[in-house]
Amino acid sequence: MRDVVEVKDLGSGVIGGTECDHLAFRAKEVDWQIWIAQGEHPHPCRYVITSTQVDQGPQYNVQISDWKSGTELNAQDFSFKAPTDAKKVDDPKQLIDIDELPANFVVGDTK
Repeated sequence: MRDVVEVKDLGSGVIGGTECDHLAFRAKEVDWQIWIAQGEHPHPCRYVITSTQVDQGPQYNVQISDWKSGTELNAQDFSFKAPTDAKKVDDPKQLIDIDELPANFVVGDTK
């Protein structure tokens, strides 16, 4: 694994009722942890990324449930299907009146 400088086996833990091996990795700019289900069909159950080069070390967490393997996949499974009422946005300034944007979001603002 490129840029990984330290690896630790942190033992086992339970994620969503599944016994998992907990591994931690340290790299130059990011630390990450993964919990992998034990047993005959190992799969990732949780993934945590910590940004070490950003103030207060924000973390990004993904918890995976209902993992399925051995299923046939088709390219169509990954094709985008827009909702019938979707509108294409070509210019971010069109988003000004959308109320889903956080209050601190300013279109076109730079620092």
